[in-house]
Amino acid sequence: MALLHRLLHKGTRAKRSWAGRALGVGNVGGRGGCPAHAPNVALSQPRAGSLAGSCLSDPGLWDRLHAQALPGRPPNFDWFFGYEEVRGLLLPLLQKGAPRGPAVAPLRVLDVGCGTSDLCPGLYTKCPLPLNVLGVDFSAVAVQRMKRLLEGHGDRPGLRPGHPDSRLHFLQADARDLGPACPSGSFQLVLDKGTWDAVARGGQAGAEQLLSECLRVLAPQGTLVQFSDEDPDVRLPCLERGAGSRLVKIQELGPFKGLTYFAYLVQAAQ
Repeated sequence: MALLHRLLHKGTRAKRSWAGRALGVGNVGGRGGCPAHAPNVALSQPRAGSLAGSCLSDPGLWDRLHAQALPGRPPNFDWFFGYEEVRGLLLPLLQKGAPRGPAVAPLRVLDVGCGTSDLCPGLYTKCPLPLNVLGVDFSAVAVQRMKRLLEGHGDRPGLRPGHPDSRLHFLQADARDLGPACPSGSFQLVLDKGTWDAVARGGQAGAEQLLSECLRVLAPQGTLVQFSDEDPDVRLPCLERGAGSRLVKIQELGPFKGLTYFAYLVQAAQ
């Protein structure tokens, strides 16, 4: 799995100059607009047949990847990082969005392109707030694995919620077209950990469609969080163009294992 992570990172990490610009809100590098094609950057030449040379927007690729799980290995594979690294960012967002009162419905959380990450299980098992978490992925193999992890299989027990009212579900769906399973304005928190990065490998139009769908299902006062290693000079123009009246904020994360990442937060203007 360590080799797999290096191949994924090699195939998606662009060597872009950010020039240490201050993080904040607004049109950082936004005048040029969102690039119509992937930027012209120097990447290491991948070996024939390696994951770095594959189209990461192909569901068949991910089916084959998730089918390679070996006995005795951890059940989760995380691109970039796992739940614990971003727990301190997510819990305040959830607390801020939690309704007040003695009997309230659980907060709805959506993770698009969840794969077999521990982001959904971490929220479900460790968050003290009541949550209704939905993980969606277009890989049938990944969804089946996560359902087995949730329910328990063999000598591995099922997952237990951190709050008695919390729920966790997994659904096979394309995050670019979630359909009626995800009604408009129904999620207080939408998470995208590397999914934009993968979809963009298949073309910028797909990434823009992904953003549009995430914003469609986001509640008016909710937050969309994209986790990525892509520099703000490249990502911000795309988000600001698609976010409409919402604000885009950035928070630097890490370094984790020597690498720096960014959380791009899209929220309603205050």
